[in-house]
Amino acid sequence: MTDIRDRVDEATTGGAPPPRAWYAAAGATAAVAGAGLGHLVAALVAPPASPVAAVGDIVINATPTPVKEWAVASFGTADKTVLVSSVLVVTLVLAAGIGVLARAHRTSGLVLLLGLAALATAAGVTRPSAGSLSAVPGLVTAGVGLGVLAALARRLDQPAGPAVGPHEGRGLPPDPVDGSGPRPHPGGPAGAGGATRRTVLLVGGAAGAAGVAGGLLGTALTRRGAPAQVLPLPAAATPLPPLPAGLDAGIPGISPFRTPDADFYRIDTALILPRVDPADWTLTIDGAVDHEVTLTYAELTAMPLIEKDITLMCVSNEVGGDLVGSARWLGVPVREVLARAGIRASADQVLSTSVDGMTISTPVQALTDDRDALLAIGMNGAPLPTEHGFPVRLVTPGLYGFVGATKWLARMTATTYAAQQAYWTERGWATDAPCLTESRIDTPRDGSPVKAGTAVVGGVAWAQGRGITRVEVRVDEGPWQRAVLGPDAGIDYWRQWYLRWEASPGRHTLTARATDGLGDVQTVVVADPFPRGATGWPSIEVTVG
Repeated sequence: MTDIRDRVDEATTGGAPPPRAWYAAAGATAAVAGAGLGHLVAALVAPPASPVAAVGDIVINATPTPVKEWAVASFGTADKTVLVSSVLVVTLVLAAGIGVLARAHRTSGLVLLLGLAALATAAGVTRPSAGSLSAVPGLVTAGVGLGVLAALARRLDQPAGPAVGPHEGRGLPPDPVDGSGPRPHPGGPAGAGGATRRTVLLVGGAAGAAGVAGGLLGTALTRRGAPAQVLPLPAAATPLPPLPAGLDAGIPGISPFRTPDADFYRIDTALILPRVDPADWTLTIDGAVDHEVTLTYAELTAMPLIEKDITLMCVSNEVGGDLVGSARWLGVPVREVLARAGIRASADQVLSTSVDGMTISTPVQALTDDRDALLAIGMNGAPLPTEHGFPVRLVTPGLYGFVGATKWLARMTATTYAAQQAYWTERGWATDAPCLTESRIDTPRDGSPVKAGTAVVGGVAWAQGRGITRVEVRVDEGPWQRAVLGPDAGIDYWRQWYLRWEASPGRHTLTARATDGLGDVQTVVVADPFPRGATGWPSIEVTVG
């Protein structure tokens, strides 16, 4: 059915109404301009309230656990990029549809666009870390988006002009082209219509470019580290000797003995990295304690610091995966800070909270025994990088990150598992998840060609809290062969290993397994990461030629 706007268009433009695609483009452009400039404003006043990030956080929280596991398994540390891209694509599609609606029903279209911006605003102001300025990015997004869509749609609504000039039949000379009829008026279809579309393109292009530029600049600003990171890192009371040279110095392809910060895996729910100035940072210890304690960064760093070589691992890591890294951490033993508060016997967990509201539950025993869980301030001889928890994070040897490695730490509450659940335990993950005995083949790569003759199979193995005493390799269904182990940096740190293998032509399957310090062999039973970590033997296939 032809709507009223179509009939008006036909009456004023000779039956050529503005195409719906133009209005769809106007809606999408309005969304780009609004979201981009809103993101820029958020970077300046309240980064977590960015409309894109706020909506992304809602999507993360609403995503079922199996879908999250699929995303991490499929995209690894790029999962956030994929998520943000998906949010943007869906937003553009919705905004394009709103633009088409605004063609015939202007008010309804503008109201729907306002509703879309209102959702982003609400997501920003309801975050746990929301402040007095958290509504500003959403308001900017709404104002810019509505203004751009209204301006573009209004320009598209303008008629292209009458089919002939206003002096038709008033003695004007014939058209010079065919000699019949009056001349077209300069404001006719070729004039006004072309000018209108050129104006739309210019205005829309400028708005879209401003949105893209604002989004890129906002992203650059949110990624910058906190300026206080330039402060010198305090020294450990008793520094550890330097780590020995690893096997990677002589065997290409094996993971470095110490993982460089830039290569250390990052899995968390933060789309916008929290920027915390140590001068403003505090840690509160509360809950089932004798005395509530609040520490400043200066007070924490004035306590005796220790160094620990610890391998951290994400519970989402598949067998043979790369969501694991090893570093030297500097910090204060957690048990010393908890002792100041006096944890009561009734508490069986410490619920730690990050500055952005993320919660993680850790068994009290793991934080108070002799494993030296840390309130870490340093990583590999430098202050924590922003993406790894600056200024203070929790590092608990022997536990997966989701139960012992809170980043951007702000609060530790002594409580019970029955009374309070953390983010991941609410989603069905295990409450207590000790790291399992695991190994990984780094070289050769799965599916890679190998030259016939002497070849090297190598990788890493870990069993935090127990250490690695043996790694074995099997070629096809042959006997297990014992690999050579690399240097030992303690029971909480991984071991490198390698085996020299006489590779014969053909296709071969290489399998590895590790044995920990308790004599337990890595299990062959295959299990998915959910709910307490993946199990099985790492296995690859290579072609020898």
